[in-house]
Amino acid sequence: QLQLVESGGGLVQPGGSLRLSCAASGFTLGSYAVGWFRQTPGKEREGVSCISRQGGMTGYANSVKGRFTIARDNDKNTVYLQMNSLRPEDTAVYYCAADPKVSGCTILTGRYDNWGQGTQVTVSS
Repeated sequence: QLQLVESGGGLVQPGGSLRLSCAASGFTLGSYAVGWFRQTPGKEREGVSCISRQGGMTGYANSVKGRFTIARDNDKNTVYLQMNSLRPEDTAVYYCAADPKVSGCTILTGRYDNWGQGTQVTVSS
C-alpha cells in the first residue's frame, strides 16, 4: 500500500530551523516527483516546494525562496524540507505529496494524487 509519512514538525521560535521528512513506503519514491505544501485553517492549501524524480529540478514559492531547501535521498525513499529563518507566517500543517505523472516538478496541488497526513509546524515566541 502506497504511503507517505511526514515528520519533523514542531514548535520553533522565529528565526529558528526545522527539517521535515517525507518517508515513502509501498513504492519507489525515486519514480515520483514530490512536492511540499502547507495549509492553515480557513485557507487553501498552497505549494511550498517541489523536486523532480532524480532531484535535478527544484522549485520554490516566492515566500520561501532563500530560506527553504528541498532535497531527496532515493536510497532512503525520503524527501526532506530544510526550513531556516522561520517566520510566524510559516505556521501551518505541512504535507508532502508524490506523483509519477509529474514531469519535472510543480507546486500545483492538483497535479498530485498521493498525499501524506501532514505535520504541524508552529513558529512562535
